[in-house]
Amino acid sequence: MGIMGFLRERMGKILAFFIGFALLAFIVSEVVRSGGSFFRDDSNELAVVNGEKVPYDKFNEKLEQASAQFKQQGQSISPQITSYLQENTWNQVLSQLLLTKEIEKLGLVVGDDEMNVMIGDNNPDPQIVRQFSDPQTGQFDRSRYDQFKAYIKSGKAGPEQVKAWGDFVIDLIEAKKATKYMSLVTNGLYANSLDATDDYEAKNKLVKFKYTMLDYASIPDAKVTLTDADYSAYYDAHKNEFKNPQDTRNFEYVSFNAAPSKEDSTAAKLQAEKLAADFKASTNDSLFVQINAETKAPLTFQRKGSISPKLDTTMFNAAKGFVYGPYLENGSYKVAKLIDAKTTFDSVKTKHILIDLASVGGSDEKAKAKADSIKKLIDGGKPFADLAKTFSADKGSAEKGGDIPSFDANGNMGGGQGSLVPEYYNAAFKAAKGSVIVAKSQFGYHIIKVEDQKGSVKLVKVGIVDKPLTASSKTQTIAYSNAQKFLASLTPDNFEAEARKEGLKPRTAEDVTAVASGLPGLDNAREIVRWAYKADVGDISDKVYQVGDQYIVARLTAIKPKGILPLEAVKKQIEPAVRVAVKAKQLQAKFESAMGGSIEQVAQKVGGKVTPVENVVFANPIIPGLSAEYKVIGSVFGSAVNKVSKPIDGTQGVYVFVVDGFTNPPVLSNAIKQKEQVIQAMLQRSQGMLIEALKDNATVKDNRAKFF
Repeated sequence: MGIMGFLRERMGKILAFFIGFALLAFIVSEVVRSGGSFFRDDSNELAVVNGEKVPYDKFNEKLEQASAQFKQQGQSISPQITSYLQENTWNQVLSQLLLTKEIEKLGLVVGDDEMNVMIGDNNPDPQIVRQFSDPQTGQFDRSRYDQFKAYIKSGKAGPEQVKAWGDFVIDLIEAKKATKYMSLVTNGLYANSLDATDDYEAKNKLVKFKYTMLDYASIPDAKVTLTDADYSAYYDAHKNEFKNPQDTRNFEYVSFNAAPSKEDSTAAKLQAEKLAADFKASTNDSLFVQINAETKAPLTFQRKGSISPKLDTTMFNAAKGFVYGPYLENGSYKVAKLIDAKTTFDSVKTKHILIDLASVGGSDEKAKAKADSIKKLIDGGKPFADLAKTFSADKGSAEKGGDIPSFDANGNMGGGQGSLVPEYYNAAFKAAKGSVIVAKSQFGYHIIKVEDQKGSVKLVKVGIVDKPLTASSKTQTIAYSNAQKFLASLTPDNFEAEARKEGLKPRTAEDVTAVASGLPGLDNAREIVRWAYKADVGDISDKVYQVGDQYIVARLTAIKPKGILPLEAVKKQIEPAVRVAVKAKQLQAKFESAMGGSIEQVAQKVGGKVTPVENVVFANPIIPGLSAEYKVIGSVFGSAVNKVSKPIDGTQGVYVFVVDGFTNPPVLSNAIKQKEQVIQAMLQRSQGMLIEALKDNATVKDNRAKFF
């Protein structure tokens, strides 16, 4: 009866518990099944800045734009470049977000009238001027800008072009707001007459003094014993120097080399030798290259100096069909064959009229028809220069009657004036002197008149078949097995001892950020960095990591959180400075016991010498023959004449000095100009310092390591 009564009284609570538990289990299972987020961060949350989320997709869009711009410059995207672009984009996004918050607080806006001026015809924004400048003259091409705006407004532009222009205008508005905000801040910067005078004297007041110095190196390191009190004293005096701007990790690692062995190199060379024989017998060289080369490249004519140095002399003196190699270059065995050679003009001089698609409403057909009709007018005797000035979209050359500089067979114009697109220079080199032709490029249709063809140059067409030198499975297996054996032997305390047994020297990676891509000696080590941010101090890597041709085993040695680091976290780092501080105390004591009398007498007692110095200024605190000594020179300028100083600990040693005299500069005659220089120096530093101040005061939860 007691048990039944107990159950009746508490049945409601028991049911509620089980129902609640079942409901929670259902929610959790759904979250796990769908890949959603319940007990973890939002899957699209890259960061949270002062409570505002930064979506990953928005950030990644900006990152892809930055990467695309980098690629347009002809640069390859290496792991280091990827890391740089990620960090640079993050700093831009963070700075813009922090500035936007400040701008919103102040209510700064860009009005319609102001916007119309920025994108108008009379005085467009400098960014617009840069975008629509003539590449040859650097001058703003107003007609080209007018054509573009008309094209956007016509409704014929594609959605991507309209969006790109809209985003560009939004960026202009945000940049203008930021400029207003910075103006509000910098307008508060001020320099008075005293500031101007101080700056003038710091750069022009001269001092003449004598010093004696005891070098820190005079005390052997082995004779200096460092105590906990020494470390604490130094740490307390320099605590603000140990502020960690973000979480970082320290770890040590060893690598097992899996680079190609001599045996691998011999095998690869034998393969390349067989390819050389087959290449020599080939009757379809282009097909042979496409089938057998690891690096596919079109077969084109090239001039001397534009191919590999190993081939440059050989191929230009060889007969057609000559095969060179195999030879080792950039980690690959290569075989080269001279497919063809010819002599052509060294340079061609042309005029052109450009018909771009924007001028005919975006229609390729209309642009082609317009170009053909203009060519007929030229063939009929109409002056080329007049038609260029009237119709050409290339306003820089149009003003010169369509004339552009001479160019070589690769489209390069002399004097660093840039290069032409392949469609243009290939068409011009194939045409006869005096002829008028039409060629299409990415810019539209060109009506080209070949004015002159000068000189002659030999060109060669060389086919190259390459086979990368890679490690065999045997080489990789041996290296991996050795790494696995080493990993199995490790405990949290024997990492360095086991490494010495294997004849390995551990390398250290310090202050590694969560988004770092590379480590010392390792270009792409993201997997190791991700492991380090999940591990605890003393942990050994959970597996052998492969980075390039190296197998890596690591041990986490320190976790450095954001903020002021504790003494234990920086103890090893500050050890040299602490040792110098202890030496300084010993040398100061030596000087103190010798004080009394002239500086010459002091120097004699400590076994030093007196060195005279003159013409030193406060703004450039360098002691001739030594180094910058800020503390010493600052003390010199604050001292009385003919008075032996107290011992001063400097960068290189402990000093005692006596000032012989100061030479004051002429009275400042133009304080206004000096004020302007001081203010200009403040302005140059202000923007960077402002952004850093906003970052220091911001609360940032950085989740980038989860995405990259």
